[in-house]
Amino acid sequence: MFAEDLSVFFNAAELATSALLNGAPVSGVFSNGYADQEYGGSASAPSYMLATSAVPGAVVGMPLVVNAVTYKVVETMPDGTGITTLRLRT
Repeated sequence: MFAEDLSVFFNAAELATSALLNGAPVSGVFSNGYADQEYGGSASAPSYMLATSAVPGAVVGMPLVVNAVTYKVVETMPDGTGITTLRLRT
């Protein structure tokens, strides 16, 4: 893991979006893009990228509220640099 200060990337006044992860405030980068499906077509693929240090140990299944929409965390994807992406589902 890098020793860099990642807070600049997750500043809600700049690039990040504030959210509630299991009721606790967090700041990260929300994306609601589309992903190709295995059998053709595409579907919504929401995700939320935040500092790994802000992710609780058993986050899968927890609710994440972003922009007044409640998502469920279905997978965590830590990248080894101190950033984790949460895959979400409505």
